[in-house]
Amino acid sequence: MNFDSPTLLADLERATASELDDLEFGVVRMDRGGVVLNFSRRESQLSGLSPQGVVGKNFFIEVAPCTNNFMVAERYAEPGELDERIDYVFTYRMKPRPVRLRMLKHADGGNQYLVVTER
Repeated sequence: MNFDSPTLLADLERATASELDDLEFGVVRMDRGGVVLNFSRRESQLSGLSPQGVVGKNFFIEVAPCTNNFMVAERYAEPGELDERIDYVFTYRMKPRPVRLRMLKHADGGNQYLVVTER
């Protein structure tokens, strides 16, 4: 799997938690309400947050409130398919961290994903 793959959403849907941990980029797997289901090892390393501390919490409210805005959280709330890349800066509980985000979800259900790579 790579960050720019056109099949990344399907690949992430099939991936186990262990396979997410082996990726070179960070992955946050969430349910449709924004509750964290998996927080990959790479995302833990990049953010300094432990998977045990974030799984089961709302990503946009409790884990990274700096993403609870029109650029990130509200994109997931919009109906339809989502596959969008943006440059972003994480600022919550850390020094500002410039990243490239890829936001992914199917139109008809399933989980949603925030994929993170450094820039």
